[in-house]
Amino acid sequence: MNRPATETTDAEAPEGLSPAPLRPYLIIAVVLCGLYFLYSWVQYTYFRTPSWDLGIFGQSVRAYAEFRAPVADIKGPGFHILGDHFSPVTALLAPLYWIWPSPASLLFAQAALFAASAVVVGRTTQQVLGSRAAGIGLTVAYGLSWGLQEAVKSDFHEIAFAVPLLALTCRALLLGRWTAAVAWSAPLVLVKEDMGLTVAMVGAVLFLKGQKRLGAALAGFGVAAFALTVLVLIPAASRVGEYDYWSKIEKTGQGTETSVGQVIGDALVSGERWEMVIFLLAVTGFLALRSPLILLVLPTLGWRFLSQDPNHWGMHWHYSAILMPVVFLALVDAVRSVRTSPRAWLAAYGRVAVPVATAVALVLAANLPLRELTKPETYRTDARAEQAQAAVDAVPEGVSVEADVSLLAHLTADHRVYWVGTSKGATPDYLAFDLRGWSQQVSDPAQLASQLHPEARYEITYRSDGFAVLKRV
Repeated sequence: MNRPATETTDAEAPEGLSPAPLRPYLIIAVVLCGLYFLYSWVQYTYFRTPSWDLGIFGQSVRAYAEFRAPVADIKGPGFHILGDHFSPVTALLAPLYWIWPSPASLLFAQAALFAASAVVVGRTTQQVLGSRAAGIGLTVAYGLSWGLQEAVKSDFHEIAFAVPLLALTCRALLLGRWTAAVAWSAPLVLVKEDMGLTVAMVGAVLFLKGQKRLGAALAGFGVAAFALTVLVLIPAASRVGEYDYWSKIEKTGQGTETSVGQVIGDALVSGERWEMVIFLLAVTGFLALRSPLILLVLPTLGWRFLSQDPNHWGMHWHYSAILMPVVFLALVDAVRSVRTSPRAWLAAYGRVAVPVATAVALVLAANLPLRELTKPETYRTDARAEQAQAAVDAVPEGVSVEADVSLLAHLTADHRVYWVGTSKGATPDYLAFDLRGWSQQVSDPAQLASQLHPEARYEITYRSDGFAVLKRV
């Protein structure tokens, strides 16, 4: 007797679903979490911070933990972070910050979230394909994937929450648990404003799988959430009264306006943008293209293609982390579908796709950030790190301080911190300069202090070859 297509549950597993013990995947996840956090911790401890974002998120999470509005003074005195990106999900880190009031707690949270997503990917692989070897192999391949490693290298970002949510969403879609797919994807709108479009694409996949009413409702919710955040919520919290990141599409890095035709033309001929796509699909042997799940990468790739900011292209930074669970579980879906293909070559390719993906990930990992953990020099404290720590120690607890990028995150836990050059309207108690500079070298810190704050006078209280700290007098 034929049964109608209905949602399956954990109690009623889809036909052919294999058991998958949790323990092996938890063990791998613990190892991955340790590797991710060790890399982040070493980078943080030795002042190898690649950006100012850890400082910004450290300030906003500290504000949540203290039951204050999420103000990030690094972006400007009194800057409300929800007027920049809509990421209220980071408030969930407040309890962890109560226990460990340091930006390093955010790095640990990200490592744990990434590792948790690996459990979902690996266990789903074993359940769907019926092979523990495939499950463990793909867990390792996923955990060492370039998207996750580059995100770990880039300090903490809010997308850490999106990675496990997308893994769970794709798992639900693979197992035919339609309501679960909606439940796991809907919270993505609280991670970042553009994720509303990804939620809408989940709705489109549900529609293609025959869940037309549910899919249409979710797609409408995703589009509405995106419009609400970028047109109403972010402008309401922003000082400029608008969503500032439209300029990433409208302007080049030099501030030159671009037409729609120019934007599209530049995107289509950009080698760096296409390199990103090729490597994204190559880690699955391009077989992920046979799964409707691959549609979930389109919103993120779309805005990155249209952006005029080179930081959004290529394989660096954290932007590709949210694509990793999608492409790996799309691979699982594709392998399952080609098993019964009448094309012998395609069925044969499906049988080796997971081992190939695992081998590719291991080969690529030799040139990715985590390889630094195998080098003794990674753990050596150099003179610059010692001088940076001395500069941080020279700033008394509780004062306001204006600092360079290299020092920002180390000061946010117990100071009010501004970024050099963006503290207009405030006169900090202290200034802490990286004399080698984020954008230029500083030869005379006292002169720079007078240029930045002509209304005040500062004297040097600490100076080394690399850093200087000045106190307002």
